[in-house]
Amino acid sequence: MCVLRIKNLLYSYDSRSSFTFPDIELKSGENLLILGESGIGKTTFLHLIAGLLSPNSGTIELMGTVLNRLSSRKLDQFRGRHIGLVFQRPHFINAISIEENLSLIQYLTKRRDDIRIQEVLIRLGIDHKAANRPYQLSQGEQQRAAIAMALVNHPQLILADEPTSSLDDRNCLKVVTLLKDQAKDAGSQLIIITHDKRLKTQFKNT
Repeated sequence: MCVLRIKNLLYSYDSRSSFTFPDIELKSGENLLILGESGIGKTTFLHLIAGLLSPNSGTIELMGTVLNRLSSRKLDQFRGRHIGLVFQRPHFINAISIEENLSLIQYLTKRRDDIRIQEVLIRLGIDHKAANRPYQLSQGEQQRAAIAMALVNHPQLILADEPTSSLDDRNCLKVVTLLKDQAKDAGSQLIIITHDKRLKTQFKNT
């Protein structure tokens, strides 16, 4: 079964800055590493897949739904329910706790599942930090909390932008293993975009 299909994708910031992207078909159980240097459009590609940007042409189809044909409202709802995003720099609301950050994500997609929140935090080994605010966590704990935010709504697709760029070798392997394991446990597909060549050995295809 094809989970993600991307065809003839083109995006332009202006007349002098445009990107064309390869066609992709990601089947159930497959993960993907997109490896390349800075400036070639990796983050643009991820934002297009997530529906944060609209392509000039081409289609992005996730689970039979063409994202760039949805209205803004329906796209926001679809993204919240089916796509988990791990940004290069975690996006928290620092005035509230980690648990409340996760509850807010559920609220925005009209879900409420306290058991799921606890389950994700326990699985990632940060359940003892649930009542802490994001700035009270270490860098590694913040990364795990960012992954928890991506996983809390049972997404079909997890997108991670440069998740290991500032990590040493030991923590790099930990984060990649964690993302792969969590995607497998959740039955999700994982796409990582990065310039970090250390990740190449962790994926069959790049």
